[in-house]
This record gives sequence, C-alpha cells and structure tokens, in this order.
Amino acid sequence: MKLNVIDSHTGGEPTRVVLAGQLPLLGRTMAERRDDFRNRFDNFRSGIVNEPRGSEVIVGALLTAPVEPGSYAGVIFFNNAGYLGMCGHGTIGVVETLRHLGHIGSGDLKLDTPVGQISITVAENGEVTLTNIRSYRHLADVSVEVDGITYHGDVAYGGNWFYVVHSPEFEIALSQTRHFTDLTLKIRDELHRQGITGADGAEIDHVELTGPSAIADSKNFVLCPGGAYDRSPCGTGTSAKMAALHAAGKLAEATPYRQESVTGSVFTGTVTPTENGVIPTITGRAHVTAESTLIFDGEDPIRWGLTI
Repeated sequence: MKLNVIDSHTGGEPTRVVLAGQLPLLGRTMAERRDDFRNRFDNFRSGIVNEPRGSEVIVGALLTAPVEPGSYAGVIFFNNAGYLGMCGHGTIGVVETLRHLGHIGSGDLKLDTPVGQISITVAENGEVTLTNIRSYRHLADVSVEVDGITYHGDVAYGGNWFYVVHSPEFEIALSQTRHFTDLTLKIRDELHRQGITGADGAEIDHVELTGPSAIADSKNFVLCPGGAYDRSPCGTGTSAKMAALHAAGKLAEATPYRQESVTGSVFTGTVTPTENGVIPTITGRAHVTAESTLIFDGEDPIRWGLTI
C-alpha cells in the first residue's frame, strides 16, 4: 500500500496532507467520515504520523470530497494521539498544499471539518486568513496547584479545548521547552484529577502558557494532546485565547491581536462578537517542504508506526 502526501510547515509546525481519494471513507458528514477513519483506518493514522515515517510533532490532514454546498474539500486532522476537531496551522498548511499543486490561487474558499465549515481567504503572497468556528470562554479564572505553585487560567474553546494560563506569566523561550512540557503535562493531569472539563464534559487536552513578547501582544507555549509542543502560535489556541480576552473585556472587536510562538513565528487574529462567544480570524503563512510517497510494506513489522 502506498499513500501520496505533501508536507509543509506553518510557522514551524508541520502538516502532512494525505491527498484525496486514497482512503475510501464513508459518511455524509465530516464527523461521520472522521469516525469511519478511526474505526477502519486508524492504523494508517498511526503509520502516517508516528515514527519511523513521522514524529510526535506532525499533524496529519486527510483530504476528502466536500460535504457542504460551496466547499472546496473536506479535511480530517489527526496526530499521534488521535483526532482533532479543527487545526488552525493545519488549515493553513492544507491551503498552501492546494496552492502548491495549482488547485487554487488567491481568493476565497471553504473547507469542511468535523466541527464545521471554515471560510478562508488566500492573498496573492500566499498568506492565509481563516475564519474559525465560534470560540468562547467556558470557565473563568480556574485555579490549579502544581508543585506548590497556584496557576490561574481560563477554560476556553477555539476548535479544541484549552486551559489558558494567565497567571503567572512566563519568559517563553525555546531553551525552556523541556521544562514547559513537563509543567503543562502536570497542569493537564491536575485538571483531569479535579474533574475540570470543557462543555458537556469535554476533555481539556491543550494547555497554553503565555508571557511577554518583543514583537507581538504576547508569546505562548502550547502543549498538544500527544505531549508535543506547538511550534506555531497555534490557530485554535489563539482563537481560544482571544475569546477569553474578549470575554474579560481586554480585546475589542476587530482589533488586531498578534500572537508569537515559542519559535518566534506570529499569527495575527481578530474577533467578531457573536451569540455566546466570538468568531475569530487567524492569519498566517505556510511553506511546502516535501512531496513524498509513503510505503506500507506488508513484511515491515512496524509499518503502522511506533506508539506508546
């Protein structure tokens, strides 16, 4: 079995796009197709993103035919831990892949995801602005204690569930990623231990630390579900954070908000208020890094990837 893929990175965070038509998914909605992927082809998910072909950092994006009127394509995002409802950096990577293939140019398009239809504008220079789904702050000023220090943050949704730490602030630097990874894993474990969740008991699987930035409004470190950290500013994390800031009266409608990542890349966002939340936009740029054919050799004992 072979799969054709295209790799890109968005602000340092990799996306591996599996081109459409290679895995015959069933379902009338993207949520149904995601579930079919999970039920029948989860070994491919693992083989695509895990070692030896991938790594814990890679986010996969499987393209499908669209399900909604006016959409260009459907996309299912996944990583080493499972499946994502939405992925901001991954959406930008998908758009750059389609542009690289000559399938789209500048202008507007829509993509279907398991959590809804995403509107996108592509600039002449390749910069992508995506309009995310409704994002909102679910819980304000939630406190957890780890190693004798109390952390205060908001539980917010931006397409995935986040605990956004707002106190204390941190000096975010690449040299501290091991420490920050250990800390955010402990924070996430403590949230689970206390039974703190998103709406309807949804698991909080992302943790975001923030600090000052010399080039943006803030700088962040984001723990992703599989234990890796986001090299980009995190599109869904920036959406969740802007929603929390707006709910706190700290971010006005249409005011640009610049979010720097731990690697120094930047997304620019805005919010438009809506019922019970905001509609965020995220602007960033991706670059294609490789065109590849993945080979799943039936005689390879670890063809489905290394999992923990």
